[in-house]
Amino acid sequence: MDIGSFLGILLACAGILLGMTLEGGSLKQIVQPTAALIVLGGTLGAVMLQFPLRVMLAAIGQGMRVFFARGLKAEATLEQIVAFAYIARKGGILALDGELDKVKNPFLKQTLMLAVDGTEPEVLRTIMRLSLENRAEIDECIPAVFEAAGGYAPTVGIIGAVLGLIQVMQHLDHIDEVGKGIATAFVATIYGVGLANLICLPAAGKLKILHRDEQRNQEMVLDGVISILEGMTPRMIETKLETYLVSPKKAGGRRAAIRPAEAISDEVAA
Repeated sequence: MDIGSFLGILLACAGILLGMTLEGGSLKQIVQPTAALIVLGGTLGAVMLQFPLRVMLAAIGQGMRVFFARGLKAEATLEQIVAFAYIARKGGILALDGELDKVKNPFLKQTLMLAVDGTEPEVLRTIMRLSLENRAEIDECIPAVFEAAGGYAPTVGIIGAVLGLIQVMQHLDHIDEVGKGIATAFVATIYGVGLANLICLPAAGKLKILHRDEQRNQEMVLDGVISILEGMTPRMIETKLETYLVSPKKAGGRRAAIRPAEAISDEVAA
């Protein structure tokens, strides 16, 4: 669970509502189901027109990661690769065959399986690079869905406001209700701008960061397994892979804490 995301949206909403209350407004003034229906329905329809249904469904599932993202535990993955390097150095690359069932990271497991099967380093690099590129293309579509929604929502909100004003203009004979009607009409604009700038656009930014971190973690895995195949020493592999960490720790401390590969695998999957 990403506490920062929850706190962020709560703080944004609380600040807006508190400011409105201090100016003498009330929550009842901006609760308009019709305006919400126009903004949500119009925005969703526009996005569905732009993206295939499969991308939309994927975006809904991936969107939950904004609030419930699990940490990648890149340091634990690094330790696991170093542990595998020690095993391969003692028993050869085939010694890792017995460790495959303990690997919970799908990308690491797939890469190790190809390595154990005798795949040449360059061939392995080519295969897994293609996998990474294809995955990256899919991942790029998910934030694009939220960015598109963030672009459409304010415009749909304006449409809702104009529709409301049309209704007001048709009842000018009740001049005492015109002011109230105009105020109600602009609620749709508030919904559209709020949906875009408090939810959709921030969510797109967060998903980009998550996908970038995941891609960097997979690059580290690929580089580590290829380094094992090329016969690089565990210590050199560790030093090399530390460059992928956002905040690398001192290598000496990590070497002193190298744990069994199975235990590290459980931590990576946690």
